[in-house]
Amino acid sequence: MKSPLLSLPGAVPAEGVDEGVAAHYGDLFREQRALAEGTGFVDLSHRGVVSVTGEDRLSWLHLLLTQHVSDLPTGQATEALILSAHGHIEHALYLVDDGTTVWAHVEPGTQDALIAYLESMKFFYRVEVADRTDEFAVVFLPAGSIAEVPQGVVVRETPYGRDLFLPRADLESYAEKAGPAAGLLAYEALRVEQHRPRLGFETDHRTIPHELGWIGTAVHLQKGCYRGQETVARVQNLGKPPRRLVFLHLDGSEVHLPPAGTDIRLADEGPDGRKIGFVTTSVRHHELGPVALALVKRNVPLDARLLADSTAAAQEAVVEP
Repeated sequence: MKSPLLSLPGAVPAEGVDEGVAAHYGDLFREQRALAEGTGFVDLSHRGVVSVTGEDRLSWLHLLLTQHVSDLPTGQATEALILSAHGHIEHALYLVDDGTTVWAHVEPGTQDALIAYLESMKFFYRVEVADRTDEFAVVFLPAGSIAEVPQGVVVRETPYGRDLFLPRADLESYAEKAGPAAGLLAYEALRVEQHRPRLGFETDHRTIPHELGWIGTAVHLQKGCYRGQETVARVQNLGKPPRRLVFLHLDGSEVHLPPAGTDIRLADEGPDGRKIGFVTTSVRHHELGPVALALVKRNVPLDARLLADSTAAAQEAVVEP
């Protein structure tokens, strides 16, 4: 779905899974600084929007999600995962309940598979699941923003900012009032700085929540059964995850960023050494320079010097060994 805001001056389209919105509007660092200062907005209208209505919506979702939502207060934001039977992450949902409806935004293109799974689990529960992507666009306002939120718009407020579930027909008119627009690259740079994982970027087919620091923020350890809970409990109580998320400071003298999937090796073993991880997201930050998130083997020493292909990197632990 192509955003009408791609017609704004300087807009350069994003590619890949984020196709349909702007990567930037001509000045990446200015856009980052604006968001960091609490001004502007980000067009996230390519993300999927799903709603769940009905009397049983919270108790039913509580049975399916990793998060405790049976008593979720109206207006309180949370995030949750859906796991496979083996505990691998399949979906990430960013939720809020407005008193009658649970609203969630999800990664672009994942809403169909999510809805198919939810529909298969309805049984006798009084719930209705709907794809609202054609009707609603997600807009992000950074923390500290004083931009006005139109009356009646559902808001998901977090420490990082506010997600607005804006009627898609109002997107252009709202952008005129909420500017300046910041592109997705600015949003991603701040996400990496904040060590926040993203489904499909920091995850692969075997990722479990412990590897990314999603325990606590998206996984509640004291709730009842859900699919994949056995793996979560076993790793939490008896062991450690096989990999861990790290934040990388990359050599700023390199012209090119190591793309997602770039192999990481120990610098002491050189570029032909054994692979001990891979880059998941790399960005240019307006203050920190080139940085990245990566998954490495749990037993990699915290003080080890790393190589992302040929780029030197120093790590900060996001998930402790």
